[in-house]
Amino acid sequence: MDKSAFRATRRAVKRIAAALAALTLVTGFAANSAAADERFVMVSHGSDSNVWWNTVKNGMRDASEDFNVPVDYRNPPSGDTGDMVRILEQAAARNYSGVITTVPNFDMIQKGLTGVKAKHIPLVIINGGPESGMKLGALMHIGQPEYDAGKAAGERAKAAGIHEFLCVNHGADIQALWDRCKGFADAIGVDYKKATMDSGEDPTVIESKVAAYLRSHPTTQAILALGPDQATGVLRGVKDAGLSGKIYVATFDLSPDILKAIQAGQIAFAIDQQPYLQGYLSVAAMAIAIRDKTNDSARIVAALREDKKVAARLAKYDLKPVYTGSTVSSGPSFVTKDNLAPVQKYAGSYR
Repeated sequence: MDKSAFRATRRAVKRIAAALAALTLVTGFAANSAAADERFVMVSHGSDSNVWWNTVKNGMRDASEDFNVPVDYRNPPSGDTGDMVRILEQAAARNYSGVITTVPNFDMIQKGLTGVKAKHIPLVIINGGPESGMKLGALMHIGQPEYDAGKAAGERAKAAGIHEFLCVNHGADIQALWDRCKGFADAIGVDYKKATMDSGEDPTVIESKVAAYLRSHPTTQAILALGPDQATGVLRGVKDAGLSGKIYVATFDLSPDILKAIQAGQIAFAIDQQPYLQGYLSVAAMAIAIRDKTNDSARIVAALREDKKVAARLAKYDLKPVYTGSTVSSGPSFVTKDNLAPVQKYAGSYR
């Protein structure tokens, strides 16, 4: 063989070796992540104005990176459940390999998932209570048992002497919010329907409604807000009614403003459902189910608990999920003046 032929052969061998090495790297990576052609969608009922969902989305993005799978986020801009149904119908048409969704209204979401179920697309439910989600045939539920969270909050209020309250419900078509109100009301022994106001989401509207309510119901001792933006409106309404410091205020969920209000003694406590976990663990669970070719929730939970990337994220943000057979409880935990420090750094982003 002459020198030019020898050099050409050597270059060809090097190219083949490089290609084989690249193939090995790709194959090895895929063994530890979802397949390269997988794509998930997360559909929530959160409106564009509801910034609480940003923390869920941060968890979703981190899991997308850790498990090497793209995830689209879709939501109805105004929070309308009918629009959410249409988004879910589109998800089936686009042939996503996994669907993650909230269930604000069981019957409507069940209708929206008809195409997803017909195509046997894996489903994970987040947020709200686990009961309705699991009835839809989900692999698992990741969220907070809402009635139990409301009842635990009510028990705290009862211990503080509360026996009359107002629940400010900003989403009257969302069952989970009613469950929160009912749990609180049952704990202190009142009728939750009589104690609940349909407020809408706008904090300015909530401010005026709460002030008017307090003026016409002077025996009200406490107010339960069901979200951080709405709690801000509640605090302003209490101030407008001239009752700052005289009304026991509690809220679900966190934001930097809520933590400041707890620090200042304006809010007794916030119920933390660790929304980052809902975004992160739902994507992680779906990726594991597809990677391991399993719909066994116990196997998925075991894999979540053993995964080093999952453990690193939980440790970094001081997050504590409660794992069970087919669900992961992300809450409730309670944030008060006594335990603000671990939460303040990441509130509104990862907590």
